[in-house]
Amino acid sequence: MLKIFLTFSIVGCALILFSQNSETTVFKAGEGGYKSYRIPAIINLPDGDLLAFCEGRANNTGDFGDVDIVMKRSSDKGKSWSALQVVADNENLQAGNPAPVVDLTDPDLPYGIIFVFYNTGNSSEAEVRKGKGLREVWYKMSLDNGFTWSPGVNITLQVHRPKQPLTNPDYNFKEDWRSYANTPGHAMQFVNGKFRGRIFVAANHSTGAPKEKFEDYFAHGYYTDDRGKTFHLSENIKLPGSNESMATELLNNRLMMNIRNQRGDTRERIVAISKNGGMTWDSVFFDHHLPDPGCQGSILTVVSKKRKDIIAFCNLADTKRRDNLTLRISEDEGKTWKKSYVIYNSKTESNNDPAGYSDLVVLHKNVIGILYEKDNYNKIIFTTLTLK
Repeated sequence: MLKIFLTFSIVGCALILFSQNSETTVFKAGEGGYKSYRIPAIINLPDGDLLAFCEGRANNTGDFGDVDIVMKRSSDKGKSWSALQVVADNENLQAGNPAPVVDLTDPDLPYGIIFVFYNTGNSSEAEVRKGKGLREVWYKMSLDNGFTWSPGVNITLQVHRPKQPLTNPDYNFKEDWRSYANTPGHAMQFVNGKFRGRIFVAANHSTGAPKEKFEDYFAHGYYTDDRGKTFHLSENIKLPGSNESMATELLNNRLMMNIRNQRGDTRERIVAISKNGGMTWDSVFFDHHLPDPGCQGSILTVVSKKRKDIIAFCNLADTKRRDNLTLRISEDEGKTWKKSYVIYNSKTESNNDPAGYSDLVVLHKNVIGILYEKDNYNKIIFTTLTLK
């Protein structure tokens, strides 16, 4: 079933036609041996297959515990999905926050190298913030389109700055990072310019003892220029409470990171712009056109042109509750967001079940896929939106 919607662009009152395909349930709570599925991420492969990742939570809906990274594949643009595949398993502890990306810079590997960056943990976020536990950073690779995966590679020493970790006595940092998380959502790779090939993973960490209004949190990123051999940290976002984040490429070697404000005082998205591929930040500001209740959001470059990039952004565009999942389109690299479409609103659906986290993927230059949590976190849904 195809749903057709009409809306108006502000510029010149041009008529913009959207069509949304029917939704497909990719992950459903209670199926496949897991009580709950959370934290979606999605990528498009060179052969057109889609890989959808999330956390499979074995025993309950909580962030910590027996949590695996699981995956499903679609070979028909999201109409149907494969059986469940486990990508990362940390036994009875946590493996979460999958951040996948496809490296396409090796000419000898036409299908690319798939990286999935993820975090492990031996205690809950609340306890780790108190210094009673450790979060680590890992990645796995696939050279065969995600059918098989390498052993995990621990890069914690390169991208984390804990003061007193519990598992490795060789750490000797003076900083005191505690909680740590990738994205959530996909990682990104520069496809143009000076930093072509750089893989950048948006992230966040807490530092020192817990503070009120989550002011111990700061967003940051880490990157590799040599396909995972070495990693480097970006500068921190110097705004207390900056938290879950995602990044995308802009023209002229720039990068935009879009960030959750965990403080909750300003119910808007935080935006950071880097002119050097995500190493340092030239500006950090609240985007007044992107309301947010304090939740995750996803961002993606849809089309890269000589003079401008077209950017898609998706979040819960409500300042009071997790609702009103909205996709916005910017034709001027995020300066303005003059086209928008509501993907899900509980009032329209005649229920009070909130939506949740989301991720975006480009299927075609005018077709965007949205993978998102729905029905009070009981399902992860895939749908597509065609911009006519």
